[in-house]
Amino acid sequence: MASALEQFVNNVRTYSSQGNFRELCDYLNKSSDTLVKGGPHLDTVLETLDLQQHSLGVLAVLCAKFSLPAPASPAQDNRLVQAQEFINGCNGEQVRLAPDTFAELCHMVTACLVEQKQAMRGISLLHRAIRKIQLFDSQLTSVHADLCQLCLLAKCFKPALEILDIDITGISQEGGQMDAKYFLLYYYYGGMIYLAVRNLERALYCFEVAITTPALAVSHIMLEAYKKYILVSLLLNGKVQNIPKYASQVVTRFIKPLSQPYHELANAFSSNISAELCAAVTKHQETFIRDHNLGLVKQVVSMLHKKNIQRLTKTFLTLSLSDVASRVQLPGPADAERYILHMIEDGQIYATINQKDGMVVFKDEPDKYSGPEVLRGLEAQLAACVELDKQVLAMDEEIQVNPQYVKKATGAQEDEQPNVNQEYVSNILTRKFLRKPWTYLWDAGFLDL
Repeated sequence: MASALEQFVNNVRTYSSQGNFRELCDYLNKSSDTLVKGGPHLDTVLETLDLQQHSLGVLAVLCAKFSLPAPASPAQDNRLVQAQEFINGCNGEQVRLAPDTFAELCHMVTACLVEQKQAMRGISLLHRAIRKIQLFDSQLTSVHADLCQLCLLAKCFKPALEILDIDITGISQEGGQMDAKYFLLYYYYGGMIYLAVRNLERALYCFEVAITTPALAVSHIMLEAYKKYILVSLLLNGKVQNIPKYASQVVTRFIKPLSQPYHELANAFSSNISAELCAAVTKHQETFIRDHNLGLVKQVVSMLHKKNIQRLTKTFLTLSLSDVASRVQLPGPADAERYILHMIEDGQIYATINQKDGMVVFKDEPDKYSGPEVLRGLEAQLAACVELDKQVLAMDEEIQVNPQYVKKATGAQEDEQPNVNQEYVSNILTRKFLRKPWTYLWDAGFLDL
């Protein structure tokens, strides 16, 4: 082993035995060039370090190995095996002192798994990695985005849903601030996963968070999220939901012109005329295929037929299947029957079909706001509101003692006005956070855009 690497091992052992992990982190940040130059001997370095006692040193060595070109022969590539052993057995207290380096290792592991088309292999590994560096369950790390990406590629959504269903109340400070790319990717991938399991409300929420994140420019991630935001809005609400007012001005100004085909589709949908909608789909089909949104677009076309059938229930009590097909522009009575049956199963309409004479009888919606189930639902929502109130109050207290945010909120320099009216600042911060929750993360320096 080269003398420079021997010195590296000795320093890692010395700092670790003395418990000077902060100093060790600083030393490791300066030693990356040494490790890269000693690439052929890095496996020997790993053998001389203990996984539990020298977790930070092992982490630095593995990051250096992944930054080097992969071995020519796949049989000689032991990086994934070593990374798996490290993530499963490393000292959590140590790696939490270098969350940015640990997250970078996870990013490189994810890229390697994607390249080798072994996404399933990394799902449980990254799930464990998240638990290693999380301070609490509702804290977002950049590794969350990697896990969601692998779950999407593997079409294995349950592990991702376990973390997506937890509302985020904090963001991991990786190197002082989290890279906004991974924040946006987490919500973009999350929206796609919720779409896959047909949870449209949560999908729309994820895409909304992505497009309302404070920004100085429109990123490609935000643009793709907005395109799906339009389609999901049509599927869920029958119209495009307006972008919230707290979205960045640059987003509201430039994102719509960049999504013109989708707005034309939405306008055709609002006309309630199937022929116009199909014409818009045909006109921009290449765009929808290129954006991998053609499947969602077809669902929008199907939703218009269902919407038109729902409109018929407000006008007619009975109608023949042939008339239904004619009025909603379906090919024939069989298609109308299929749509109506699906809508009855989903609880979208209440009707019966007489197979003998081909007639549909539309019925009024039964009373669904009585019974113990409704009471249990109300109690659950009240409990969620109480918990949300506690979280908002806790975050408000955190904001009030954040010097950087206080200085920005009051517009005063710290050296010019050291005595700030705390009640005034508290009122500003409380209103601003409730109106623009992600603005707090931006102004406080928690998001790097």
